[in-house]
Amino acid sequence: MSDSSAPRTARASGSQGQSPSSQAQGSALLRSLTGLLANWLPEQRWFAGKGRPLGELALISATELLPLSPTGTAPGLLHLLVRAGARPGRSPDASAGDCYQLLLGVRAALPDALGPALVGRPTEGPLRGRAVYEALHDPRLAGLLLERLRTPGRLGTLTFGRAPGAAIPSGLAPRVLTGEQTNSSVVFGDAHILKLFRRVSPGVNPDLELPLALARTGCARVPAPAAWFEAHWPGGPDEPLTLGVLQPFLAGSTDGWQLAQRSLAEGPDFTPAAHALGRATAEVHAALAEALPTDLLAGRRLEGIALGMMERLDQAVEVVSALRPYRDGLRRGYVALADHAARGGSARVQRLHGDLHLGQVLTAQGPGGEAGAHWTMIDFEGEPARPLADRREPGPPVRDVAGMLRSFDYAACQHQVDGDSGAAEWSRANRAAYCAGYADAGGEDPLAERELLLSYETDKAVYEVLYEARHRPSWLPVPMMAIRRLAEAAA
Repeated sequence: MSDSSAPRTARASGSQGQSPSSQAQGSALLRSLTGLLANWLPEQRWFAGKGRPLGELALISATELLPLSPTGTAPGLLHLLVRAGARPGRSPDASAGDCYQLLLGVRAALPDALGPALVGRPTEGPLRGRAVYEALHDPRLAGLLLERLRTPGRLGTLTFGRAPGAAIPSGLAPRVLTGEQTNSSVVFGDAHILKLFRRVSPGVNPDLELPLALARTGCARVPAPAAWFEAHWPGGPDEPLTLGVLQPFLAGSTDGWQLAQRSLAEGPDFTPAAHALGRATAEVHAALAEALPTDLLAGRRLEGIALGMMERLDQAVEVVSALRPYRDGLRRGYVALADHAARGGSARVQRLHGDLHLGQVLTAQGPGGEAGAHWTMIDFEGEPARPLADRREPGPPVRDVAGMLRSFDYAACQHQVDGDSGAAEWSRANRAAYCAGYADAGGEDPLAERELLLSYETDKAVYEVLYEARHRPSWLPVPMMAIRRLAEAAA
């Protein structure tokens, strides 16, 4: 890469409109990093290709956010878009394999504090002998990224945007969140949180699109984006790739999962909080319906939803053999939805949260020590394992409701596995309170849409089984308890 003081961009070999020198830079950089990334990428939790060969790596773009120094005494910051599973011998495109966003620091010598972030030391190419590491763990480089977000504009293939009037202080100390995530998050001071999407594809990510739309309606249930950045695929689709979103950080908040676990362990009644959460969900749905187009599904279009669920069930059974004894029972619920559509049933569809559960809602403790009276909703990305185009599709509001009901059941099932006999009743009470709160806020009563609700609950449980089998096998008994219950309910 360049040793000049001006940031530079290299693009993948074969991209349109680039110079031979840019192609050569990209090829040399990829040679430096291929061996390291081939070992490092599959070990990352956000890597989506677990269980299948990595395939060939291809560089989509490389941008120096902080130019590399000739001596390596000062850190450099590289932003990379890398495609895994590219077709050998062909230019990378938007349809082959998965594209990942990487932020890599480069130094001649790595301080001890950054040792755990080391990716490796290339043995050839322009980075030969230097330490390459995860840049987000370097306070200087993470702070530089925040400064870029404070300054709208373009840099190579990257575009930085900022909401009008958004206050973003400079010099905030960064810290990387270390919890289990499919992306990466950095908190700056107690003011903002930056969510970086690791697997990216062309199209605006709902986690940017929907909060911006809700902000235009004045909805106070969702933090409004303060800044974001995107990339444009060199010579590829016109749609941008959303790379990261900066939002207000709600310091001192507790998520719904933690509050539910406290209730199950210590006994405080959760039903008032569940009722308030149902109201909050209905309010967000109403705001989304106001901000973005809605539609009505009926006939074959509604039947198509049931058929898609059947296909996903069949695919999951091939992967997780524990599902096989319940396949016929689960399919009955989907058949009931298809029959409902054939009899003239319909469903209103709109944009949704897409992955609603207790971990996606936050509440602050009230003046009397109570929690759960006011809820804020976060993380509108949708289920990360599904294609972006699917996650942007409208759906029935009951789909979000089903996700939250599964979350109540998930929390309770975990305690049942641990031997808590009262957990099932806790789930029933809070599921009912949540649905009542949703209906009281003006939403359609979810319990009145039995075929839709059962089908979406089942579809979500099947997704959970696949997820746990791939990522947390020790948790597989939790969704399997729900699978048994849902198979019986369908019968």
